Amino acid sequence: MSTAPWFGAGLKFSCTQCGNCCTGEPGFTWLTEVEVATLATRLGLSQESFLRRYTRTVQRAGARRVSLVDKPNHECVFYKQGVGCTVYEDRPRQCRTWPFWRSNLASPESWSGAAATCPGMDHGSHHAVDAIAAIAGDDGLPG
Repeated sequence: MSTAPWFGAGLKFSCTQCGNCCTGEPGFTWLTEVEVATLATRLGLSQESFLRRYTRTVQRAGARRVSLVDKPNHECVFYKQGVGCTVYEDRPRQCRTWPFWRSNLASPESWSGAAATCPGMDHGSHHAVDAIAAIAGDDGLPG
C-alpha cells in the first residue's frame, strides 16, 4: 500500500533567474557524456578541450563522475553576473530539474530549507505531484 508523498497537492515554483542556485556554496554540477558533447559543441571545442577547461573528475561512491568546475568565488563556471546562465539552452539536467531534486523533496523541512535561498519556490506556477515525481526520478543527480 503506497502513501502519497508529503507534496501530494503539488508545489509552486517559477524561476526568478536570481542566480542563487548557480552561486554561493561550493558543490557539484554533474554532467553526462551527452551533456559534455552538447556543451563542447555549443562552445566550439573538442570534448577533450571542454573536459580540460570546464570540468573536474570526482571519485564518488565507487564511481568516477564529471562535474563542472566552480569559479574561485564558487559561482558556476557558466554563470555571469547581470546575465545569468550563459549556456541556458544547453544547461545540464541537474540545473533543469531544480528545485525538484529528490533531496529537496525528501521532507517538508528539506523543501523549506532550499526555499530559504530560492525566491521562486512556493511561488508562481503550480506543479502537479505526478510531474514533480517524474522530474525527481531523473533529476541529474547521482542516485
